[in-house]
Amino acid sequence: MKYLITIVGPTAIGKTSWSIILAKHFNCEIVSCDSRQFFKEMTLGTAVPNDLELAAAKHHFIQNKSIFENYTVGDYEKEAITKLDELFRTNDYAILVGGSGLYVDAVLKGFDEFPDIDIEVRSAVNSSYEKLGIGYLQSQLLDLDPQYYNTLLQENPQTLQNPQRMMRFVEVCIGAGNPYSFYLNQKQKSRNFTPILIGLEADRKLIYDRINRRVDVMMNEGLLTEAKKLYPNKDLNALQTVGYRELFSYFNNEISLDFAIEEIKKNTRRFSKRQLTWFKRNSDTKWFDYETKVDELITYIKSFK
Repeated sequence: MKYLITIVGPTAIGKTSWSIILAKHFNCEIVSCDSRQFFKEMTLGTAVPNDLELAAAKHHFIQNKSIFENYTVGDYEKEAITKLDELFRTNDYAILVGGSGLYVDAVLKGFDEFPDIDIEVRSAVNSSYEKLGIGYLQSQLLDLDPQYYNTLLQENPQTLQNPQRMMRFVEVCIGAGNPYSFYLNQKQKSRNFTPILIGLEADRKLIYDRINRRVDVMMNEGLLTEAKKLYPNKDLNALQTVGYRELFSYFNNEISLDFAIEEIKKNTRRFSKRQLTWFKRNSDTKWFDYETKVDELITYIKSFK
């Protein structure tokens, strides 16, 4: 039997540290499912594991793509499963770690399959967006798939501001003739491993304090300079993320630097709340306090054998 130790939880809770501890104990490798850490041009704003952490355990899917590549969750699913198949040939354990719930689900359950969409439909949706803006996509999704629109509004409102994701939802609704949500969770793909889901949690105030401190550290380490280099490409999908968008607004002279930093902290706190909402939906996840002794986690993992 093969086991995928899956570590989830809100940002800044310490998932990277725990994954390395467990990887050392089980002598296995780590597969990242943090969609912000895939991109090699983004380091400070995505809290990529540092050189010591990367040296402590073998990591995969860390800064392995460029922001200029069109990399989807479906692409990630295929590549991650291929990598896990390779790792399981020589080890009974592997570790999946990250805070991107959609990417975790893609590995554990499989990405939903959608019908092919005619290129003319895709072009028409893209053209309408360029003329009318994100409001057009939002109104279309609300009209064509109110169920999914309201799900996003409650659980992941940031997605409603993501043009690439929204265009995909709308083109599927129009091109397939069914709501986007019709194709979600239709069937679960078989996997050759048993997932062991571990959630890390802490008091909300403590999480928020850790987030605030992390943002301060990022700024001290040069996030402003990193964002300035990326600013010419600010419209790329990979850069529509917390920590960069706010600094782009500062570069646009829309807000002050101090306000941008506070917005990063606030938006990261909101993101962490949505992460918990997403991960708490899975009743198979065993939740541990982030300061739990390592022996307790190891005992829980070994109980699956």
